[in-house]
Amino acid sequence: MLHAAIARPQKVVALIGVATAVDSLVTQFNQLPVEAKKEIEMKGVWSMPSKYSEEGFYRIQYSVIKEAEHYCLLHSPIPVNCPIRLLHGMKDDIVPWHTSMQVADRVVSTDVDVILRKNSDHRMKEKADIQLLVYTIDDLIDKLSTVVK
Repeated sequence: MLHAAIARPQKVVALIGVATAVDSLVTQFNQLPVEAKKEIEMKGVWSMPSKYSEEGFYRIQYSVIKEAEHYCLLHSPIPVNCPIRLLHGMKDDIVPWHTSMQVADRVVSTDVDVILRKNSDHRMKEKADIQLLVYTIDDLIDKLSTVVK
């Protein structure tokens, strides 16, 4: 979503992120031990563990990881200046909720809210999570409609 907003700022009027995974693939790869990273580079594929895959892992080509490094955003200010709402579950064991805090800190927009759900996980699939998402969308639509009038 951030790359789309950077590429087409005139077309993007607001953003809502759910468990926003900015730089996540590269961050997870870089946290591996040096030996594991060397083995992945040699084999050309990373079997990244995931409880959401039937096999228990996703096969990620090493070339994808290397390309993803060129798209990392958290290393400098992120030139997005529209309203942003970031929803994140504090029990997310895939993308730490701190990532949403980092995004909020890095974007140049001053209209940024981070909403943390204490008992929600990565998928934020519970009824209360969906209600929060709908409310957040409605609230942004209201805000943008009053700006347009």
